[in-house]
Amino acid sequence: MIIMEKLSAKRTEINSVLSDNDGVEVKEMDDRVVEMYRNVRNILSVYRSGKLPKPFKIIPSLRNWEQVLHITRPEQWSAAAMYQGTRIFASNLNSKMAQRFFNLVLLPRIRDDIGQYKQLNYHLYMSLRKALFKPAAFFKGILIPLCEADCTLREATIVASILIKYSVPMLHAAAAMLKLAEMSYNGGTSIFLRALIDKKYALPYRVIDGIVYHFLGFSREQRQLPVLWHQCFLTFVQRYKENVSSEQKESLLEVLRVHNHAEITPDIRWELLNSKCRDDVKEEPTTMDVQ
Repeated sequence: MIIMEKLSAKRTEINSVLSDNDGVEVKEMDDRVVEMYRNVRNILSVYRSGKLPKPFKIIPSLRNWEQVLHITRPEQWSAAAMYQGTRIFASNLNSKMAQRFFNLVLLPRIRDDIGQYKQLNYHLYMSLRKALFKPAAFFKGILIPLCEADCTLREATIVASILIKYSVPMLHAAAAMLKLAEMSYNGGTSIFLRALIDKKYALPYRVIDGIVYHFLGFSREQRQLPVLWHQCFLTFVQRYKENVSSEQKESLLEVLRVHNHAEITPDIRWELLNSKCRDDVKEEPTTMDVQ
């Protein structure tokens, strides 16, 4: 291709320009450099498979990578190019910078695709999978902002399926659960909390307490809560009923008197009433010396 030949011819010149001072500002770039990245943009908009332009691969190493990335117009990338871009940026950026890429580039594309097609393109789904390799960036750049934006149940279900299918480090998951428990409630919160709770981590008491207070916060709610909330509540008590204190157990039972679901609430009550508490005093067995 003519474009590829031009890219190859300019590669040495471009690398020398971009390596000065560990990256330069876009406004200081040679017009030919800007034009080259516009040609990269054209390639990415129709990319399906095969090798990627090398100037695209070096973007994460640039100090002004966001400005260079803007020239390539990520909103116009093909789904396959988005997957390759996520793979490259997740591998080469630190957690903080990856978080910005996930939040500013990947998340809007995910939401647009789900909103338009009512499902998620395979390449974009695998992009989420690659993003999970940077768990802190995934939670801070995708999951938490999605909940703060009042995501749809469809969006929450699709993103949560990534958490269900693949492993997540406990500390990152625990931090995300604590943050979700403290946020303003929407249906997506229950979907994400349930997905993480069901992974059966050995959670610190601080996280357990945070989730307990999340449910206790609904004791004064007068609105009818969705089935998703009751299902999340049931999953929590099934997994962590013996990690709550006796005082917390009594308070949770009080919540059940306010919010009742004919099919789910009896199971929640049974789990709570037929379990030990973390503050139960265990009697030490007596020993006898046998002569």
